[in-house]
Amino acid sequence: MDASSVALYGQLKAAQPFFLLAGPNVIESEEHVLKMAKHIKGITTKLGLPLVFKSSFDKANRTSSKSFRGPGLEEGLKILEKVKATYDLPVVTDVHESHQCEAVGRVADIIQIPAFLCRQTDLLVAAAKTGKIINIKKGQFCAPSVMANSAEKIRLAGNQNVMVCERGTMFGYNDLIVDPRNFEWLREANCPVVADVTHALQQPAGKKLDGGGVASGGLRELIPCIARTSVAVGVDGIFMEVHDDPLNAPCDGPTQWPLRNLEELLEELIAIARVTKGKKPLKIDLTPFKE
Repeated sequence: MDASSVALYGQLKAAQPFFLLAGPNVIESEEHVLKMAKHIKGITTKLGLPLVFKSSFDKANRTSSKSFRGPGLEEGLKILEKVKATYDLPVVTDVHESHQCEAVGRVADIIQIPAFLCRQTDLLVAAAKTGKIINIKKGQFCAPSVMANSAEKIRLAGNQNVMVCERGTMFGYNDLIVDPRNFEWLREANCPVVADVTHALQQPAGKKLDGGGVASGGLRELIPCIARTSVAVGVDGIFMEVHDDPLNAPCDGPTQWPLRNLEELLEELIAIARVTKGKKPLKIDLTPFKE
């Protein structure tokens, strides 16, 4: 087991009021990622929130084959390694194929399993064997109970450092909803529960393009709503994609939160988290009431 991963996992589990996984959806350039890491770290340090910086080296599940995917495995990992060295930050990135896990595990502190792949046993086992923390996103097509099985696949591969992440459930063809009950039911996986408050507002393939084809849209204005709900229910971590220029982001622009509004939103979430008792179950007394 990777000693640094065990230590980080312990820190994240103990984080109060919550930890944050945040960064731009995809690596656009070394300059851009370093800029984003600098500013996001500055905000979270000021607010006292544990931060794991997030960005993807390859968006393999883009709606269109013409869409920007990122710099690829080798170049992307070099850039993430520079983020770690420059700003002393742990990083999280996603994998799509089993053969990527070993290389990614040499750089990333958390390996993320995309929602579409949350039940893929070979991928889960390969990721687990790196010894890194594994964050499994719940499939948009899955009941929360499925995630207990996915988490168990990680543990049976010899890795106890696992988290599960809610990112919405399909509601018709081009929409997602977040069922707050899932945050409670996901606890049955016996690990930290994370809320992805940005992807949860996607409208998959819901945006028609000029000239034909479709792309994913989103409801950015509702990100605070889902974030407030998640924190009130008592999630352990918040996953949030953040961009300095969302309208011109090459990937998932409609659901990336503006960097200029990040501190304001986090301040509110911290205030909610400090007064909620959502992390502790309310004991229900069903004995007859007597005067």
